[in-house]
Amino acid sequence: MLDRLRRAARHLKAELLALSHAARDARTPWPARAVALLVLAYALSPIDLIPDFIPVLGYLDDLLLVPAGLWLALRLVPPAVLADARAEAARHPRKLARSGWGLALMLAVYALLLLLLWRWLGPGVAGWWAARDSVQ
Repeated sequence: MLDRLRRAARHLKAELLALSHAARDARTPWPARAVALLVLAYALSPIDLIPDFIPVLGYLDDLLLVPAGLWLALRLVPPAVLADARAEAARHPRKLARSGWGLALMLAVYALLLLLLWRWLGPGVAGWWAARDSVQ
């Protein structure tokens, strides 16, 4: 069982490396490139949607979101580009390091999500906040 998990983790890392090569290929369409960059940014960012110190849930987002995003990104990349990217990743295996750009991108995405949530809940939150202040 543990050996199978290690093989799956190695395969996931190899696919992420291939995806990084495919994202830099000029033949990759921009929607596939955008999804690939988001997946890579999330996978390599030092911050997660749910922090890892939270028991079970902290690792559950990594176990679900990264493979699901990888699956989607790989489906959007043209097969010829993906084959070339996998071959390049196999020829030059390297470790994907934590990314400062990934951190910046994920912070921007989180800020955008918070802004959208605030705008969506804005009137209700502002009314609640005003009512709370008038009671005190």
